[in-house]
Amino acid sequence: MNPENVKFISSDQQRQFAFNVRKNVNAYFTENKISPKGNSTLVIKTIIMLSLYIIPFAAILLIPMNAWIGLALSVIMGIGVAGIGMGIMHDAVHGSYSKKRWVNKLLGGTLYLIGSNVFNWEVQHNMMHHTHTNVGGIDEDIDTKGPIRLCEHAKLKKIHKYQYIYAFFFYSLMTIVKLIKEFPQLARYNKLGITKKNGINPTFEYTKMVIYKILYLAVIIGLPILITEFAWWQVIIGFTIMHLITGAILSVVFQMAHVVEGTTQPIPNEQGIIETDWAVHQLNTTSDFGRDSNFLNWFVGGLNFQIEHHLFPNISHVHYRKLSPIVERTAHQFGLEYNLKPSFASALSSHIKRLKELGKQSATAI
Repeated sequence: MNPENVKFISSDQQRQFAFNVRKNVNAYFTENKISPKGNSTLVIKTIIMLSLYIIPFAAILLIPMNAWIGLALSVIMGIGVAGIGMGIMHDAVHGSYSKKRWVNKLLGGTLYLIGSNVFNWEVQHNMMHHTHTNVGGIDEDIDTKGPIRLCEHAKLKKIHKYQYIYAFFFYSLMTIVKLIKEFPQLARYNKLGITKKNGINPTFEYTKMVIYKILYLAVIIGLPILITEFAWWQVIIGFTIMHLITGAILSVVFQMAHVVEGTTQPIPNEQGIIETDWAVHQLNTTSDFGRDSNFLNWFVGGLNFQIEHHLFPNISHVHYRKLSPIVERTAHQFGLEYNLKPSFASALSSHIKRLKELGKQSATAI
């Protein structure tokens, strides 16, 4: 179904929740006289995360070292790239990092540091995922990925029975696969007319993506081969390890927000209607987890506060910890569920249980 034909229809009570949760959150910023965008703590995080990526790479290029040290630095780079994606790029592409458009555009471009294309992310994540969260056949984040079934409306295969065991290996391939997957993905967006509708020339965007990916590979693989003593296969191993670390972190964090117990996966009726207010839909399809963990809140860039993020993607993640009690209280006032997993471990356990369910559940038609 064409996403543009899908509409959310709400009851008076649901509209009242949407109105009140926005009013209460806006009141928080007004009363405390603070901006909903990023602050100095986000700037410090930006420096730290970029350093975790750039400094180890510079050390690999400039300092003679044995292969084991190089491998350890590749692991650190993988952690840094994941941190950049969650804590810098994510805010910036949503326009919530700064009030200044050029700052958001510049830091959103950190996505190119893992060889990915910003426009693809904007369409898949900002437009499709955020607008139609967990809607089968539209939200690409829950599309079947190889042998992993994430949507209860997708075709069920025998192998899915064991996906809770092997899923995490395939999760780690996320960013490596993305290097190639983005070519057919952008071609599809071009064919659907999405690129033109956003005022972008499809040929230019495709050419730009090809050039950026070539430059990325030339720097991240080509330079170490050319100027270090590492063999080409050692460089490839380091590159692969970096991406496996990044992919594992990003995939697990994303899945624990949407593919867990208590989240729904609705599909539109024949008229393209989802009989839920959009804001309530975000509550139904999203989960928070581990919000009392200081380290988790800092490292994953507020992605453990996905309810708040989905309701207010234009607000920087640095504020979500203070906003979550406001959103939860408002939801309960209107008799709505607020899906919260108390810890990282409980969210991970819930995701594994959901993978087991999806490995046995019969599909319903999309």
